[in-house]
Amino acid sequence: MSEFRRFSGTASYLTNEALEAAVNCALALQRPLLVKGEPGTGKTLLAEAVASAMGLELIHWPVKSTTRAQDGLYIYDTVQRLYDARFGEGNVKDIRHYIKMGPLGRAFGSKKRLVLLIDEVDKADLEFPNDLLHELDRMRFVVMETGDEVVATERPVVLITSNNEKELPDAFLRRCVFHFIDFPDQELMKRIVRVHHPKIDDALVDQAVVAFYELRAVPRLRKRPSTSELIDWITVLMQSGTGRERLIRELPFLGVLLKKEQDVELLKAARGARR
Repeated sequence: MSEFRRFSGTASYLTNEALEAAVNCALALQRPLLVKGEPGTGKTLLAEAVASAMGLELIHWPVKSTTRAQDGLYIYDTVQRLYDARFGEGNVKDIRHYIKMGPLGRAFGSKKRLVLLIDEVDKADLEFPNDLLHELDRMRFVVMETGDEVVATERPVVLITSNNEKELPDAFLRRCVFHFIDFPDQELMKRIVRVHHPKIDDALVDQAVVAFYELRAVPRLRKRPSTSELIDWITVLMQSGTGRERLIRELPFLGVLLKKEQDVELLKAARGARR
C-alpha cells in the first residue's frame, strides 16, 4: 500500500483524499489522468505539483482549436528547408535537420520519465482525442520523412485537462482515469489562501473568503471568480491596508474579481436590493 500512495500533494498544492487517489490510480495503471473542473480549480497546477513531488521534468502542451495529434509528435519544417535551399544555408540534404519534435515526440524520446500535461483537450476538434489516444496507447511513432522510429523507453506520466466545453469520445474516456475537481469549500480555501499569504490576519481571511463565496453565489453571474482571482484580490486588500469594515461595506477593487461588465452591474443590483 505504501508503494501505491506516491502522491499526496505538495507544500504549495493542497489536495484531498479523492484527488490523491485518482493520481495514484493513474500512476499504478500507467494510464492518462483526465481532470475536469471549472476554471481556477487547479487542474493545470496539479501537473506541476505531480512533477515537483516526483522530481520529474514537466512538458506542457496547451491545446488550441487548430491542434492536431500529429503536431504533438513532430513537424517537418518545409518552409525553413526551402529558405535554406534558396539562400544556401544549412544542410538541406539531411531532412533530419528540419524535423522538430512536438511535446509528445519529446516525451516519447526522453531517456528519463517525465510528466506530460495535455492542457484543455476539449478545445480541439472531435477527432483529436481519439487520434491522441492512439499515440498514447502505442507509445511509439515513425517519422515518415526519414523512416526513423521513436519508441518511449520510459512511459510518461500523462495528465489531461478539460473545461467541459464539449463531450469527449467514450473510447477516449474508457482508457483514462477520471477525476472532477470540485471547487474548494470555505475551509480548504482559507488553507489555500494561507499558503500564498502565510502572514495574513485571520480576520481578513475569514471576511474576504465569506465575501468571495457570497459573490460566487449571486445568481446569473456569467463568469464566477476563481481561486487565483481571490488570491490576487487578497493581495490588493493587504497592500492597500483595507480594513474589515470597508471590505463589508464597499467590496472594493471589484475589477480583480469580476471581469465582465454585465456581472458588475448584476452585483450592484443584487447589493442594492438587499439594502
